[in-house]
Amino acid sequence: MTNPEARMQAPYAGLKIVDLSAVVSGPMAAGLLADQGADVIKVETPKGDLTRVIGPAKGDISALFASINRGKRSIVLDLKHAEGAKVLRDLIAGADVLVENFRPGALSRLGFSYEAVSAFNPRIVYLSISGFGQTGPYAGYRVYDPVIQAVSGFADAHPNPESGEPQLLQTLLCDKITALTAAQALGAALHARSQTGRGQKIELSMLDAALSFLWPEALYNHSFLDGDVKPLPEFGANQKLWRARDGWFAMITPQDDEFAAMCHALGVPELVRDPRFVSIPVRRLHQAELRGLIEPLIAEQDVDMLIARLGAAGVPVGKVNHKRQLADDPQVRANASLQESAQAGVGRLRSARAAAKFSAVPAGAAADAPHLGEHTLAILRELGRTEEQITSLVACGAVQPRQGA
Repeated sequence: MTNPEARMQAPYAGLKIVDLSAVVSGPMAAGLLADQGADVIKVETPKGDLTRVIGPAKGDISALFASINRGKRSIVLDLKHAEGAKVLRDLIAGADVLVENFRPGALSRLGFSYEAVSAFNPRIVYLSISGFGQTGPYAGYRVYDPVIQAVSGFADAHPNPESGEPQLLQTLLCDKITALTAAQALGAALHARSQTGRGQKIELSMLDAALSFLWPEALYNHSFLDGDVKPLPEFGANQKLWRARDGWFAMITPQDDEFAAMCHALGVPELVRDPRFVSIPVRRLHQAELRGLIEPLIAEQDVDMLIARLGAAGVPVGKVNHKRQLADDPQVRANASLQESAQAGVGRLRSARAAAKFSAVPAGAAADAPHLGEHTLAILRELGRTEEQITSLVACGAVQPRQGA
């Protein structure tokens, strides 16, 4: 947020975070806290975060990078250089939170394990994100989102509806689930620190975050272990979209009153009394027959008219928006779910605003994502480095300011 009043009143105002993470899981977690007022210093290598060059971009700002790194400040450090490591130590000494998603052991080899950091900053909340965990047979593997989708069961839980073959979801689902879990865990650890005065280490693997998210319904047939509970059809197996004349929509009627509302809205109230559909367990056994009766009723109707009629009747229903239509959806507009910002050298940029609204925080304009090394010099000055020292740090390659600025 760029509104100074909004930032001062935001929940995490005054919180300082050193974000050593890269790609999506860690940066998005820290970015959520930046949206809520935290001062997040993004520490990057001279090459910059990989997401700066993924997808559509203008210069070193890609749409992906901007969405998860807005409101942060960027400093470029070479942590293998002794002077660069000293700068990082000073940053951490004044920080409340450190976020890292190096492969297990990498940050320890640089001298910044939790034990080393907590020795000079016992109040630090140290979030360590990994792919598979800190130990175990896969711990040292390189990991990206599709790998976790495969191992966690996501790919198997969302099979191709025709072939039954496992398939990947076309979004960085496990990265973002991990980010949301991490942000919640940071809030819990910061609350604990407010009670005890001491920080702690949080270990979070993408695999564990994905399993925790997936388990409640997608794996409910694998919960009871004593063999006396009969498995039921997979929860999502019968959840399919419906096709109207001019578009697609989602409709689900798990409760009796919702099923009755659908039947009356579609002009077939007699289905409510049909022995095949009179109760939830019975309908579950006759889903294919029910669908065969309903599909012809909607196939020649306009989707917007169907949505209006079904929704007014109390049927859970929603139109399938194509990506290009999202900004014009009347509910998205009513919620002001999307926001625009204008950044020099980048132009106008649309993104989803921070989802949670706080009644005590005035609305603020979307914050800019930082250019690579944009705040290097300013942060060094905040740390007390003289102009002569800064010149020396730049000359030796320990730090790097924004190029061409």
